[in-house]
Amino acid sequence: DRRKQEAEETFQAELTTKLNDFMQSAEEETVEHVETKTQEREKDSVEDDIRDRLRGFSRTIPAFLMAYGDIDNPATLATFDKIIPDESFRELTSISLDEFRYLRDVGNLFDAVTFDDSVKEFLNLRRNLADYFDETHTEDIFDYIPPQKTNQIFTPRETVDQMLAGLEEDSPGCFDDPNKTFIDLYMKSGLFAAEIVKRLYRSPRLKKLFPDKAKRLNHIFAEQVYGVAPTEIIYRIATNYILGFGIKIDKHNFRQTDTLAAVKEDKLNELLEELYG
Repeated sequence: DRRKQEAEETFQAELTTKLNDFMQSAEEETVEHVETKTQEREKDSVEDDIRDRLRGFSRTIPAFLMAYGDIDNPATLATFDKIIPDESFRELTSISLDEFRYLRDVGNLFDAVTFDDSVKEFLNLRRNLADYFDETHTEDIFDYIPPQKTNQIFTPRETVDQMLAGLEEDSPGCFDDPNKTFIDLYMKSGLFAAEIVKRLYRSPRLKKLFPDKAKRLNHIFAEQVYGVAPTEIIYRIATNYILGFGIKIDKHNFRQTDTLAAVKEDKLNELLEELYG
C-alpha cells in the first residue's frame, strides 16, 4: 500500500509539473501570438495610413501645380518641396514638408520618373487650356484638379452658369454696362470671376467702346471685376487661372484675405473699403 501511495504521489507530482510546464508554455505562446498579431496590425495600420496619405497627396499635386507650378520650368520630385510654402502644403495635405521629405528621401515611396512625367503633363494641359476665351475648348483645367478634403472644393461650371444666368435675369444688360462692377467675396477657383470677365469681354457694347482686345480686358480688370480669396494657395490658383490667358494686364482687383470673419462681425463694408479704398 505504501508503495502504491508513493507511486500515486509521484505520478501526481509529475502530472502537476507537466501541467504547469504546459500552462506556462501555452501562456508564453499565447502572449507571443498576441504580440505578433498586435505588431502586424500596427504595421498594417501604419502602412494603411501611409497609403492613405499618399493617395491624398497625389490628389493635391495638380492644385499645387496650378498655384505654384512654373510652366516654363517644371518642378521635379527632387525640387517639388522647394516651390511650395510649408503652410500651404499643410493646408492641403495635413502633413509638413519635412514629413514629405522623409517619405520621399527615406521611405522612397515615390517613383521619380512617373512623378516628373505627371508634372509635365499637367503643366502642358495648363498651358493649352489657359485661354478661356477660346470657344473651341470643351473643358478647362479644373477638370484635371480633383476636389480636396479641405475647403478647396471648386464650384462646378454648371453652378457658375446658373448663378450668372440668375444675375442677368435680376439685372438685364448688366454685362453690357462698362460701369457695372462685380465681386466674388470668397473665391475658390476663380471660375466665377473668369466667366464674368468672359461675358463682359464678349459684350457687343464693350467691343464697340473698346475695339482693342487688350484695352477692353484692361478696362474690365481695372474697373469692373473684383475678387477676394481666403488663403494664399487659393489666391494663386484663382489669379493664375483668371490672368493666365497671355495678354498683359496692368492692374487687377484680386486680393487675399478671409472675408468670413468680417461678414460674421458685420464689418464687410469696412474690409472692402480697406482693400479697395
